[in-house]
Amino acid sequence: MDGRHGAGTGATRGIDRRALLAAPAALAALPVAAATPMRPSKRPPASERRFHSAAVEREIVRVKRLIADPKLAWMFENCYPNTLDTTVLSVTDDDAFVITGDIPCLWLRDSSAQLRPYLHIAAGDPALTRLFRGLIARQARCVLIDPYANAFLQDPSARTDLDSSQHDQTEMKPGVAERKWEVDSLCYVLRLASSYWRATQDRAPFTAEWAQSARAIVRTFREQQRRDDPGPYRFQRSSVQPTETQLWSVGNPTRKVGLIHSSFRPSDDATILPFLIPANIFAARTLRELAAVATAARGDTALAADAAALATEIETALAAHGKMRLADGSEIWAFEVDGFGNALFMDDCCELSLSGLAFLGCAAPDDPLWRRTEAAAWSERNPWFVRGRAGEGLGGPHAGFDLIWPMATLVRAFSSRDDALVRACLRTIRDTDADTGFVHETFHKDDPTRFTRPWFAWANGLLGELLVTLARGRPHVLRRTL
Repeated sequence: MDGRHGAGTGATRGIDRRALLAAPAALAALPVAAATPMRPSKRPPASERRFHSAAVEREIVRVKRLIADPKLAWMFENCYPNTLDTTVLSVTDDDAFVITGDIPCLWLRDSSAQLRPYLHIAAGDPALTRLFRGLIARQARCVLIDPYANAFLQDPSARTDLDSSQHDQTEMKPGVAERKWEVDSLCYVLRLASSYWRATQDRAPFTAEWAQSARAIVRTFREQQRRDDPGPYRFQRSSVQPTETQLWSVGNPTRKVGLIHSSFRPSDDATILPFLIPANIFAARTLRELAAVATAARGDTALAADAAALATEIETALAAHGKMRLADGSEIWAFEVDGFGNALFMDDCCELSLSGLAFLGCAAPDDPLWRRTEAAAWSERNPWFVRGRAGEGLGGPHAGFDLIWPMATLVRAFSSRDDALVRACLRTIRDTDADTGFVHETFHKDDPTRFTRPWFAWANGLLGELLVTLARGRPHVLRRTL
């Protein structure tokens, strides 16, 4: 992370600004289809959009009609198609390259999450079907290039020119943009494939190459249990921020208890205690999903059995080592542990977090353990809980002090059954866009015009996904102005 966070700077993930794509068409206010009389759409003109889906266009019209709040309706029209409009760089029958927005690279995690808002309509739209098939195939090839990498280049033979990665002390392979080992990156690959299968029953993406990549994921998870040795992964980076590197290239000591070591968090920050609990919970869940799809889509009982066995190991270790107690004695999930009995409590501000476990299907929304954990994360018990004049929410070390991540607010709304809380979350999102019509990575707790990442497709899509979900199941929440 280069630390250059300011109003609309777009400072990101530690990747140098010289590597970013210019995005005038994606970001300029363009009079395409006015969402309100006073707010022209900020979508690119139709001729400049990178991908078209008739099903998505119909969904925009359908859902927008249900949103009574004019500004929220305008933001929905801008945000829901943002991934398709601006980040799909190429699509063929067996390949798709989807960048994260203002970084011209494919993150395994981001690209999976960016397509998720369109899953429910994918089966009925040949264009979307092609896009999903292409991304699943591309991700499989990325994993086979290097399962320890989190971000990839469009050209698999190219070498990264991103300043933050060029001199990393790790094994940088062609096609890799950044090599931060994050358990959740591979979990999102598994989740995309299993979610697509459940939504479409389409066997086409589940090729021998896909199965090979799935086996590589299981093998990598096992390597990072580090039962017999530290495994093959090493990483160090020269940086003024300790969140960018690992102690002695492997991280702090652990007792090998069956949990998977994660060198970095979903925020791309280094872990402190190497067993990142929400990532391990997600790994167990997505391994169960892999077992199901391997059996149903391929009849691969050996892969299914291997995935299920590893899931059981992780679940057993989580039950024994993944929890902690607050000062009042109440039991919650820890954020990170080391297997020696030490635990860290905070929360990440991405989807994959303690407070995001219900959203990701890793905890029941009424599970008492998760409810206590989420309540603690959204309180002063969390050192990165932030409250200011513009709102309250979760922050984190990646962007710095006093910055709130809208993504965490959106995940909270997804997870809540309280209509009033959902509407309060939507108000926060609506009122902190700095009148850009988009969702940002962060905004300052007292001044929303001070934000990072003006073009962040994952966050935009998450708002669109929330509003589509509410329109399908709780439309009354949308039928009143906020």
